[in-house]
Amino acid sequence: MKSLTPADAISSRMSVRAFTEEGVSKETIIKLLNLAARAPSGTNTQPWKVYVLEGEKLQDLCNQVCTAYDSIAANPELAKEFKPAYDYYPTKWFSPYIDRRRENGWGLYGLLGITKGDKDKMHAQHRKNFTAFGAPICLFFTIDKELGKGSMLDYGMFLQNFMIAARGEGLDTCPQAAWNDYSKMILPFIGAADNEMLVCGMALGYADQSEIVNTFHTPRVGAEEFTTWIT
Repeated sequence: MKSLTPADAISSRMSVRAFTEEGVSKETIIKLLNLAARAPSGTNTQPWKVYVLEGEKLQDLCNQVCTAYDSIAANPELAKEFKPAYDYYPTKWFSPYIDRRRENGWGLYGLLGITKGDKDKMHAQHRKNFTAFGAPICLFFTIDKELGKGSMLDYGMFLQNFMIAARGEGLDTCPQAAWNDYSKMILPFIGAADNEMLVCGMALGYADQSEIVNTFHTPRVGAEEFTTWIT
């Protein structure tokens, strides 16, 4: 594979939602994690902790979470039992963020032929999160509960480093906050300590280019729209 420039690695990164079965070596994952760990962090606290799942262990966890997800669809009252440790999204949406969210959701669903009100197809598509979209590797990232909000900023830079480094190796990723609802199942499964909080999961592997879902590319607001020059 031809090496990607940093700019190409950044611009080609996307959330891949269908992977091939081709595996990723432990050596490659360690390389990516070591590169990611060069991310800055306040006073060099390095707040990240990573669990890598593959093979039967990953399949076992996927099966358990899919069962819980299906149970909630059948009985919505069960959703009360599954709550994330922190709010990833706002409790009340407002413009322009709700507009971008809708554009993203209906753009993806439209591509897949899922229409508004088609709950079964929506359920099936969202469920793919909990199979890691077929990726051979899924990483889970945790943080100590006692650390401050700034450490989450540090963590974001670590995650971005990992995803860009993965692109540099010809790999693809999908960062997944969807797993967070099931942290009470995931944390004991991966052997996390009581002081750990799930930050997110991330699928890792090679994109299946034959799947139409991987032709979906989200737009970005240009710099001129979010930047103010003060001179």
